[in-house]
Amino acid sequence: MEAQEEKVYVALGNELQDGYKTLEWTLRRWKSQPISIVILHVTYTLSGKDYVYTPFGKLPASCVSDEKLKILRNYEQEKIDKILSKYITFCGKVKAEILNVEKYDEPIHKLILDLILGLHITKLVIGFAFIKSSSWKAKTAIGVSFYIHEHKAESCDLFIICGGKEVFLRGANDQRIMEDDKGVMVAKLKDKVSFKFFVEKMFLENRRRPFASSTRKDSSSMQNHWENCVQEIEMYYQKLCSNLDGEEDYEQETGTSQQPSPTEAIMLEINANPNMSLAERIESLRKKISETHERIRLKKKETKANVERHAKAERVICLCERRAQELEVQIKEEAGNRTELNKKLNTEKEQRNEVINDIEESKNRIKSAIELQSVLSHKLHLSKMAKSQAEAQLQNEVVKRTEMVREIEVLRGGRDVFRRRIEFCREKDGIGMAARLSELSCCLWEYTDEEIKLATDDFSELFRLKSGSDLSSVYKGRINHVTVAVKVLKANGLSQEDFQAKVKLISNIRHPHLLAMMGYCSQPSCIVFEYMHNGSLRDILSTKGKGNRAKALWWHGRVRIAAEVCSAVCYLHMALPKPIVHGHLSPSNILLDRNLVAKVSGLGPNQYNYDESQLGWDIRAFGALTLNLLTGSNWIDEDMLMDKAGLVRVLDDKAGPWPLDLAEGLVGLVLRCLSINNGPNKGLKMVTIMEELEEIRKKGDALVATGGYGCVDGDVSVDVPRVFLCPIFQEVMKDPHVAADGFSYEREAIAEWLRIGRDTSPMTNLKLDHKILVPNHNLRSLAQDWHDKRSLSYP
Repeated sequence: MEAQEEKVYVALGNELQDGYKTLEWTLRRWKSQPISIVILHVTYTLSGKDYVYTPFGKLPASCVSDEKLKILRNYEQEKIDKILSKYITFCGKVKAEILNVEKYDEPIHKLILDLILGLHITKLVIGFAFIKSSSWKAKTAIGVSFYIHEHKAESCDLFIICGGKEVFLRGANDQRIMEDDKGVMVAKLKDKVSFKFFVEKMFLENRRRPFASSTRKDSSSMQNHWENCVQEIEMYYQKLCSNLDGEEDYEQETGTSQQPSPTEAIMLEINANPNMSLAERIESLRKKISETHERIRLKKKETKANVERHAKAERVICLCERRAQELEVQIKEEAGNRTELNKKLNTEKEQRNEVINDIEESKNRIKSAIELQSVLSHKLHLSKMAKSQAEAQLQNEVVKRTEMVREIEVLRGGRDVFRRRIEFCREKDGIGMAARLSELSCCLWEYTDEEIKLATDDFSELFRLKSGSDLSSVYKGRINHVTVAVKVLKANGLSQEDFQAKVKLISNIRHPHLLAMMGYCSQPSCIVFEYMHNGSLRDILSTKGKGNRAKALWWHGRVRIAAEVCSAVCYLHMALPKPIVHGHLSPSNILLDRNLVAKVSGLGPNQYNYDESQLGWDIRAFGALTLNLLTGSNWIDEDMLMDKAGLVRVLDDKAGPWPLDLAEGLVGLVLRCLSINNGPNKGLKMVTIMEELEEIRKKGDALVATGGYGCVDGDVSVDVPRVFLCPIFQEVMKDPHVAADGFSYEREAIAEWLRIGRDTSPMTNLKLDHKILVPNHNLRSLAQDWHDKRSLSYP
C-alpha cells in the first residue's frame, strides 16, 4: 500500500532565483518521502496610500488614474502568474499547487499565524526573501521571523531558508541573532525601546538620585515641571514619528533599516552621559527639539517641493494620457489597416497560388502534349509503313483474287456435276428423308423455363426486339455467353401439337441462308434462334430506318442478298417428298447477321399444306423483294422500268452508282417474277431464277474485282468493330459507359437497365458489385473516328 502524501507549505516571494533555491532545498529535504507542495503566495491589495512604480518614478497610487492603476495591476499580476508558473514547472514530478492569499491591512506575521491555525499546517518552509518583500513599518524581517517562531503552534515545524540554506533563530536578552547550520551569524536584531520608555527611565533615575539641597516644595514644583515637559516631548515625539515613518519605510526598502531612527538617536545621545543633571538633559532635549523643528521645517519645504513636482507630474501624466489616447486611436487605425492589408495579402497569395497551379497544369498539359505528339509521330510512321505493306499485300490479293475467280469457274463446273448426283441421291433416298423429318434432330437442345427466363431477364421489355404478329414476341437474350433470339409463341394462338410440328419442321431444315434454330422450350412455348445483329432487310431499306445502315448496303451487297434469298427459297422448293412453300417472303422476314449475310425466317407448320401450284406465291414475292432492293420501294410503275432513263430515276441512290446492264438484267428478272401467272412465264421455276441471278452476280463480282463504278465491298464497309456495339441495343455506341462487370454499354441502355431495378450484368447474368457508371472516353473517341471515316468514305 502506498504511503500517504504529506503536504509541505512553502512561502515564496517574487524573487525567482531565491524561490528556486528554497524549492530546491525543500525537494532535497523530503526526497525520500512522498510529499505534495503547496506554494503560499501573498497578493498585496494596492491602496491609495501605497506607492507605484511608473516611467516617471515612484508615485503615490492616489496620483494615478484608475485606468492606469488597473493596467499596472494587470501588468504586475501577469508578472506574478509567470513566476508562479515557473515555480510549478520547477517542482517537476512532485505534485504542486498554488495558494494565493490576499493581504490587506493585517500584518504579515499575523496572517501567517492565522494560516498555520486555519490550514493545520504541520510543515512550513519560509523563504527569507518572502519576509523581506513584505511591507513593514515597525518590524524588520528578522523580527518577523522571531515573532512567527515564538507564536506558532507547537504542531508546526518551521523552516526558514536564506540563499538556499536553512537558518536558525537564537535569542539572548535584548539581542536576537540568525545563524546558519555551521553557527555563522547571518543577521542580528536588538529590541527597540520607545522614546517614552527612555524618558520614564530617566525620570525614575533622577527620582532615586538624592538632592540634598532640595525641599519638598521644590520637589513638588520640579515634578509638575517634569510632567509638563514629558507631555510636551511626547506630543512632539508623536508628531515627529508621524513625519519620519515614511523615511523609516523607505530606509527599510533600500536596505538601511539597520541604522537607528532619529528618535532612537536622540534618546541614545541623552543616555550616553548619565552624569548630566535633569536641567541639562531638559536643555538638551529642548535643543534637540529645536533641531527637530528645523528638520520638520526643511521636510515641509521638501514636501512642498514634492507637491509642486507632483503637480507637474500630474500635468505630465495628463499630457501622456492624452498622447496615449491619441496613440491608441492611431493604433486602432493601424490595426484596421493592417487587417485590411492582411486580407489583401491573403487574397493575393491565393491568386498567386491559383496562377502557379494553372501554370503547373499548363506545363503538365504541354508535357503530355509533347509526349503524345511523339507517340503519335511514331504511330504515324508505323501507319505509313503498315499502309505501304497493306498496299503491296492488296496488290497481291488482287492477283490472288483473279486466280480465285478462275478457280471458282472450275469449281462451278464441278458443282453442276455434284448437283446432278445430289438429285439422283434425293430420288433414291426420298423415303428415308420423309422418315427423318418426322423426328426431332438429335443435336437439338431443349432449354428449361429457368434458363429462358434468366437469358431474357424474365422477358423484360428492355430485351424485346419486335412483335412479329399478335401470336409471337421476340426477345434478345444470352445463353452460355452467346447472344440468341428467343421467339415466344402465345398459347392461345398455337396448340402444343402445332408447336411440336413447327419445331420438327425448322429443326430438320438446314441451309446457310435459312435462320438456324438452336433449341426450344416447351413451357412456355418458345424457339431459340441464332441472333441476327443487323435486324431485318425492311429496317435497312426503309427510309424511316437509320441512315448509316441504309448507306452501308451498296448495289453489290443487294445483288448478293437477292442471290442468297433465292438460294434459300430454291432449297425449300426442292424439298422431298413435297416442296415447301414459304408463303410469307417479305423484307421483314429476311434477317441480316453482323456481316449482312441474309437468312430467311418465318417458317411455320402450315408450309406443309401447300402444293406445287402455289410455288408461284414465293416467286412473285421474290420479285417484289428484288424490286425493293433495286428501287427501295415495294412497287413501281412498270413503264418506268422499260427504258434506261426511267430506270436511272427509280434506282435507289443509297446503293451507289448501279451498273445499268446489271440493273436491266435484274429488272427483266423482276418483271418475269411478277407476271408468273400470265403467258409464257407460267412455268418459271426458282432454279431458273437462281441460275440467272448467279450470272448477274458473277458480272458484279468481276466489276468489284476491277474497282468498276467506284464500288465499295459491302461486306468490308459495313463490318462494324464489335467493340463499338452496345451489348443491349446492338448499335454503335455514342456515349459508352463502363459498368461494374467491366463491359461498356450505351449510357441510355445501361441506365434504363439499372433504373428498373436490375442488379445483374446483361452480359454475364452475375450480380453487379455496384451501380456506378464510368464514362469510356477512349472508346467514344475511337467510335467517333470510325464514324468520321465512314462519312468520308460514303458520300
